[in-house]
Amino acid sequence: MLNAPRRAEAAKPKRRRVLVWLVLVAGVTLLITGAFGLRQWFFQHWPVTPPGIQRVKIAPGSALPQIALQLEQAGVVGDAQRFARLVRWREAAQKIKAGEYAFSKAATPGEVLDRLVAGDVIKVRITIPEGFALREIAARVAAAGIGTAEQFLRLASDPVRIRNFGIPATTLEGYLFPETYVVTTTTAQEEVIRAMVAQLNKQLTPELLAAAKARGLDRHALVTLASIVQKEAGNEEEMPLIAAAFHNRLRKGMRLQADPTVIYGVVDFDGNLTRRHLTTPTPYNTYTRAGLPPGPIASPGLAALRAAAFPAQSQALYFVARGDGRHEFNVTLEAHNRAVRRFQLGGR
Repeated sequence: MLNAPRRAEAAKPKRRRVLVWLVLVAGVTLLITGAFGLRQWFFQHWPVTPPGIQRVKIAPGSALPQIALQLEQAGVVGDAQRFARLVRWREAAQKIKAGEYAFSKAATPGEVLDRLVAGDVIKVRITIPEGFALREIAARVAAAGIGTAEQFLRLASDPVRIRNFGIPATTLEGYLFPETYVVTTTTAQEEVIRAMVAQLNKQLTPELLAAAKARGLDRHALVTLASIVQKEAGNEEEMPLIAAAFHNRLRKGMRLQADPTVIYGVVDFDGNLTRRHLTTPTPYNTYTRAGLPPGPIASPGLAALRAAAFPAQSQALYFVARGDGRHEFNVTLEAHNRAVRRFQLGGR
């Protein structure tokens, strides 16, 4: 039987083998971890150049693996799994903004993630000129890639939406303020319409509405008259004079006899205003109907709105285009007829 010292001596080689094995396992683990960490480090710091301009649309609620895969498939990052790992490490999964992104330049995965977190999506500028009618606005929004014109017109004629805006009309004609709007490719048409109506409400200050009310115009009448002034005027300087002529006519019970209102009421107008158009009764024919038409005929700008609320001090009842972008204003019909012969009929 072995004594205690001999048993201790026999156990030493076994302990050495276990120790060596543990050291080998630890070493291999460190090598694997180091290699893994080194590859992740290179991934995070190595810029990737996309093949041309790549547009990546991230839908709201997209899961991180799906986002990472989209970026890899577009050639924006080199490895979807490593990108997802980077996102988790930076605790940024819930910070990524939905939208459409454009990638074209070399960037590291960290720089790509920075853009996603910042919401650096593609921006679209939609410029609505003063005097655009609803159909023209719909076409301009559609041309920017935001839905279709037909969809826009349906939304702008939705009675529930119009009622929620507090607008006494059947469409949003005239209530979409002409301005340049910056949106994204994923912006809904409802948001565009809401922004346009909000911008008009911002322009209709208490001062402006009070001045209009003092001249017998509520908000709807103000926007309607301003839209006519907008379409009649060749420049902003004449708008107060044109507005004054219309105010004078309304006060005297005279018909406005505004050609743009007649044109608005003609279906498929071909650009040639005829005597038949002027005598055909429509809700917008201010040659056959007294007072303002039932609603705006276009979107007036701020200058037209202010002119309708603050008309010039003038007794003029008539005006005629001179052919140079300006108008001749007169108080009497006789003087007006002479101006028409001079500027429209070549002196005949």
